[in-house]
Amino acid sequence: MPKSKQTLVMKFGGTSVGSIKALINVMEIIREARAEWPRVIVVTSAMSGVTNLLLESASRAAQGNTESLSDAETTLREKHFVVIDELVRNGTLSKKTRNEINTLIFSFVDLCKAMAVLGEASPRALDAVASLGERMSVRVLAAIVENTGINAKAVESTEFIITNDHFQNAHPDLKATTEQTRHLLNPLLDEGVVPVTTGFIGATPGGVITTLGRGGSDYSAAIIGAVLPADDVWIWTDVDGVMTTDPRIDSSARTLPEITYSEIAELAYYGAKVLHPKTIRPVIEAGIGLRICNTFNPSHPGTRLMANVKSKGKPVNGQVVRAVTAIRNQRLITIEGRGMLGVPGVAARAFAAVASTGTSVPLITQASSEQSICFAVPSDTAAIVVNQLEKVFSSEIEDNDIDRVWMTADVSIITVVGVGMQHTPGVAGRVFSQLGKNNANVLAIAQGSSEVSISMVVAAADTEIAVKALHELIIS
Repeated sequence: MPKSKQTLVMKFGGTSVGSIKALINVMEIIREARAEWPRVIVVTSAMSGVTNLLLESASRAAQGNTESLSDAETTLREKHFVVIDELVRNGTLSKKTRNEINTLIFSFVDLCKAMAVLGEASPRALDAVASLGERMSVRVLAAIVENTGINAKAVESTEFIITNDHFQNAHPDLKATTEQTRHLLNPLLDEGVVPVTTGFIGATPGGVITTLGRGGSDYSAAIIGAVLPADDVWIWTDVDGVMTTDPRIDSSARTLPEITYSEIAELAYYGAKVLHPKTIRPVIEAGIGLRICNTFNPSHPGTRLMANVKSKGKPVNGQVVRAVTAIRNQRLITIEGRGMLGVPGVAARAFAAVASTGTSVPLITQASSEQSICFAVPSDTAAIVVNQLEKVFSSEIEDNDIDRVWMTADVSIITVVGVGMQHTPGVAGRVFSQLGKNNANVLAIAQGSSEVSISMVVAAADTEIAVKALHELIIS
């Protein structure tokens, strides 16, 4: 019997559509969902490795190197054609899909050659290149689904996700997107068609392709679910939902059956790769369900998101600390000097300088004496940020009001998350005692006002020690 709920959005990540075996699983998941849900929308990423190949080829072309372009062209063709030949047995459909893939590959080659002539790759051109992986994937997956006897149609999200022109990290216009999504997808859904659409990409009102940032396919699925609106959004990935920590660091990691919006938002921001950070907001605002599942273990229930109001700040299933995550390859930058004491505007100028380099700051801490400001940035941008800060504060440095601007060696940000931490005394004490017992030295500390997480900075060499030590608080 069909569910009383009507509309389901399912998003499949790159590894979920990255091989014949994986796609057979996806095909079966879609078939089962279609039997239970009257209206199903499928969002797909590019096949694993394809977007990287496209962007690496574009980067080389912009530097005048087109020698490897023919190899990239061959790889793209082989990767998609092998799947078509194996899973699309309808000859007419197979030929049509192969022709469409060929056309997109020719576009890729033309774009790269144009970049080689110009000697540069603009953000707009890079978005056009990056979009091609999903534009190929959506056609392949739609053909596979159609080949099983389900009425499916490939639809590019450029037709209904309307964004600004901030290429490579575009922001959707939700009003225009809502109108276009309903106008385009609802008639298909009403006819029983399964729209198979691209994630990660949109278009300006003038039709120029944009992307929502790497990993943005989760975000696209949430937007589609929110604006239709859908009843549920399922994110299909290659793990059994949200884990208590990275199983590659600690094999005792286990799946959390439920997690609150606040907790998943903190985990996504602080390095958990299972969900794109921007995915949370559209789902929360629309009040729709979200579930994270494993394409390679579809019988596992995965992780279901629950509203914060249901937990009311209490430990979920008795667990105060629910998960531990780590962001590697960071550096701490410190601005220090006695002349900063009581001087207004130092922090504002500092972070304006950081913003001018296009760098994101995941953690900030300040001494109560106001004699130093310390914050983390990605390692690959740290030197650029220090240089910019030295320029901005050159007169203060010359007058010895600021003693120095300096950066550490590589560090990691370790974050413990749990909505129950809000009303449980002594959590911070347990956290730092646990790190001390395991000889993990803490370089900096930050806690959000929501009290859902505590973040600590440790030396890169102490990352695994710290994660394993804090994970014991969950599994013990």
